[in-house]
Amino acid sequence: MSDYKIKSRIWIEVGDNVLVGEGRVRLLKEIEAQGSLSKAAKSIGMSYKKAWTLIDAVNKSAKEAVVTTSVGGQKGGGTVITPYGKNLIAAFERINKKCWEFLDEEFETLNGI
Repeated sequence: MSDYKIKSRIWIEVGDNVLVGEGRVRLLKEIEAQGSLSKAAKSIGMSYKKAWTLIDAVNKSAKEAVVTTSVGGQKGGGTVITPYGKNLIAAFERINKKCWEFLDEEFETLNGI
């Protein structure tokens, strides 16, 4: 007899555009940890071009900027998650966690079948 599994992926859309999902949140969190889009992309095995395209799409779809970038200077440039971006990440993670808790509870009903 096979063991049942429930699979699910959550993402948030604005219109027809994906705002955030697990992959984009992972990239945003890595940007926060690294302070750089290029370092974040490299650390998760993503091309800089793909990472930039994803982050640009998030910024264009969101109500406010999710990341800000700076170039040059003494310490070099960098990418920073805005307070709005941090709130968006936290909201997504809360929704995703609650979804999985719900699915885990509902999964128990399969045991009775």
